[in-house]
Parts: sequence; structure tokens; C-alpha cells
Amino acid sequence: MKKYFSELVGTMCLVLFGCGAAVISGGNAAGLSGLGLLGISFAFGLAVVAMAYTIGGISGCHINPAITIAMLVAGKINAKDAAGYIIAQMIGAVAGAGILFVIASGQDGYKMGEWALGSNGWGVGYLGAYSVTAAFITEAVFTFVFLYVILNVTSKHGNSQMAGLTIGITLVLIHLVAIPITGTSVNPARSFGPALFAQGKALSQLWLFFAAPVAGAVAAALVWKITGEDK
Repeated sequence: MKKYFSELVGTMCLVLFGCGAAVISGGNAAGLSGLGLLGISFAFGLAVVAMAYTIGGISGCHINPAITIAMLVAGKINAKDAAGYIIAQMIGAVAGAGILFVIASGQDGYKMGEWALGSNGWGVGYLGAYSVTAAFITEAVFTFVFLYVILNVTSKHGNSQMAGLTIGITLVLIHLVAIPITGTSVNPARSFGPALFAQGKALSQLWLFFAAPVAGAVAAALVWKITGEDK
């Protein structure tokens, strides 16, 4: 239960810090200069770094169902723990999005628009208006890259002391490219929490942010088993 609770809190913090940076500080508000693409990218990456060094020793700091599924395929976690992790991550993501909604709705004149609370999406009306094909390829490929880095840097061949920083920097780089396309998910839980509150298109497009990251994660685990497995 310590591991599951750690995953819940870690995922809550990821959504709260990452999506919070986009919603609260991402654009110009109340006369303040917004964080922009670079700032939001670092918010997600630094959230992962912070959680990695906070709960990594307890649960491994997956805070992402795609990571948990990749670890299951790679033989680094059993099915029982994988199920517990994923349930905890989903609950944590909803909690983080819920807290963000309460905070954001406290602003005078706040309205829930399409893809609210930092929801992921694609198509006309969403950021760069990229196609569903571009969105799927982006999420699958970048999740593959993300998981391949994680699997290698946390193996006996990697530097365990630098793992959290390496993983966080990788996530920053992924966000720098993918935010204009999908808002960057590479994490089904991160997409699930905000979409549950935003409803509308965010919820109807949620399937892609489950299917593509899981496909990329499984592919990364299979490639790692061939090229970099500890054995």
C-alpha cells in the first residue's frame, strides 16, 4: 500500500504541477507574462525529477500507466502490482485535476472551454490543429523514446544516481516538440484526469492517449529485451 499511495501522490503532483503551469501560468493572465512552451515543458520535466527523488525509492516513481505496462512487459514488475499502480495513478490524476479545477475556477469570469485544464487533443481548434494520424504517431513514437530511455537508465548499465534527472530532461525535450501537436501526453493518467473534468472533445479523444502511449511503451519494452536487458 505504501507503493500504491506513493504512485497516487506522485501522479497527483505531476498533473497539478504540469497542467497547472499550462492553465494558471501558461499564457498572459492578470498582466503577468506567461511561461510559454519552454516553461510548461520544464514544469512537466521538473515535476518528474522532483517525484523521482521523492518516491523513487518506494515505488520506482512510475506515475504513468505506460511506464507500468512497459515494466510489466519487461518483467520488472508483477501483474498484481501493475494493476495496483495503474489504479493508484488514475486516482491520483483525477485528484490533481480536481484540485486544479477548484483553483482555476476561483478566478473571476472563469469558464470551462474545450480541452480545459490542460487536456490533450488534436484537430481543428486544438493548438496546431494536427491530424489524428500525426497525433497518434507523435504519442506512440515519443512514448517509445521515453520508455527506452527509462528502461536503459534504470538498468545495471545506467547511472542510477542520475536516472531521475535524465528521465526528467527527456520529458522536457519531448514536450518541446509535442506540445503544439497533442499537448503532450505520453501518459494515459495525465490525460485521463483533466479530460474527466473537461468532458466534450477532450473526453471523446481520450482513446488515443491510451492506445498510442501503451503501443509505444510495449514496443520499447520489447526492443529493450532484445538490445539492453540486464540478463
